[in-house]
Amino acid sequence: MPEAQFGYPVTGATTVGIACKDGVVLASEKRVTYGFSIMTKAGKKVFAINNRLGVAFAGLISDSQAVLRRISAESNLYELETHKPMSVRSTAKILANILYSQRVYPVFTETMIGGIDEEGAKLFVLDPLGSMIEDRYAALGTGGAIAIGIVEASYSPEMTVEEGKDLAVRAVRAAIARDVASGDGVDVLVISRQEVREETLPAK
Repeated sequence: MPEAQFGYPVTGATTVGIACKDGVVLASEKRVTYGFSIMTKAGKKVFAINNRLGVAFAGLISDSQAVLRRISAESNLYELETHKPMSVRSTAKILANILYSQRVYPVFTETMIGGIDEEGAKLFVLDPLGSMIEDRYAALGTGGAIAIGIVEASYSPEMTVEEGKDLAVRAVRAAIARDVASGDGVDVLVISRQEVREETLPAK
């Protein structure tokens, strides 16, 4: 593995997000690497924040967990104070501001925030310094270049979350087959107006 800034090894991952007509799908493989070592085959990189929002990561697990704790706390605090749900865009913007404020000591993780609100299904991608880009689909991590080709070939804005789930899993599995730092199963989070559903599927 190449060395990142300050000598930290780059950790591998493949994470995919797809915004569909009726919801959002986030998916990632389960392998956690550090340098040339596989630390665990049961890592979790996709999380539900509440029944409308989810977040997915590619990068250093400790930084991912710290980001998850922070954005979950900010979202819960907002809803307690205002008695209304935070929009997907507002959640992503708060995280972008947090990441930018610590740009001198950045986190080593890329982040996706996806969910559904009054504006519909939304997906945002954030880099370690707080850049925020809205897109209909994205792929991050060492296997992202492989996964994005699978998604782009089949994506349609009219696809349902079930079709989006199948596409996301297919993209992650393609990356698992070709990226040594990705593997050991696929975690999927499906967010629609009816439900939030998590599944774990085999790598093949």
